Amino acid sequence: MLELSPWVCTAIAGVLGLLVGSFLNVVILRLPERMAASWRSEARDVLELEADDESPLPPGIVREPSHCPYCKHRLSALDNIPLFGWLLLCGRCRYCQTAISIQYPLVELLTGLLSAAIVWKFGIGWPALAGLTFTWTLVALAGIDFRTQLLPDQLTFPLLWLGLLLSLLPLFAGSTAAIIGAAIGYLSLWSVYWLFKLLTGKEGMGYGDFKLLAALGAWMGPTALLPIILLSSLIGALVGGGLIALRKHGRDVPMPFGPFIAAAGWVWFIAGDSLLQTYMQWTGLR
Repeated sequence: MLELSPWVCTAIAGVLGLLVGSFLNVVILRLPERMAASWRSEARDVLELEADDESPLPPGIVREPSHCPYCKHRLSALDNIPLFGWLLLCGRCRYCQTAISIQYPLVELLTGLLSAAIVWKFGIGWPALAGLTFTWTLVALAGIDFRTQLLPDQLTFPLLWLGLLLSLLPLFAGSTAAIIGAAIGYLSLWSVYWLFKLLTGKEGMGYGDFKLLAALGAWMGPTALLPIILLSSLIGALVGGGLIALRKHGRDVPMPFGPFIAAAGWVWFIAGDSLLQTYMQWTGLR
């Protein structure tokens, strides 16, 4: 079908991405709250404290319907139309007129565009399905890390294991390359973390960054790791420098590195070969 009408298949993937992006917004907002509630419960058990029955549990990711975070009014189907619902409401809640975060349409639009790009790149088949899963997980991880500076194991570990399992086919990287890539991905940032901590006494990044780079190594092999690190550092420097220049981010305020790793990993996943070939031609190495 893709050979006959690639634009139709790409458009369908884009619409699917919009729908999935709406769900990813729920994951980005609710998963950290569920994690925090679980940590508090575990802490009370360890400290042998009485359970706090007055604190309601945060809403679940799947079962609880969408609602306004301010007035708690349940949203209608019209309000929940990805991207267009936000536009129709002019960015405000229909019931309390409170401004709705721009995050909702941005995540939906980004997921739609990235999903369309994956299908355009790989066509219809297993690589595209795996690529969509890869893309959606990275969007969720980047969104959560941007908001909370957390990269949940609930997402990084499945991404890592899926990359290793796909290497058995192999789909993107062979088994040996995937295992070595996962190990080097983890140990490289782990080493940087401890070196920075020994020299400065501060933590420069979190353990979630190690696990995310390990997952990218499992999907693409060890040769992708150095370009991903360099590209993520470049993106981080540009974004961080821009925010500081605009005085929207203090120099001493920590900035999550996970979104930049995710962005660089996705770019290399879909265009790494082309970027490498362009670089080699530009430098005269080929």
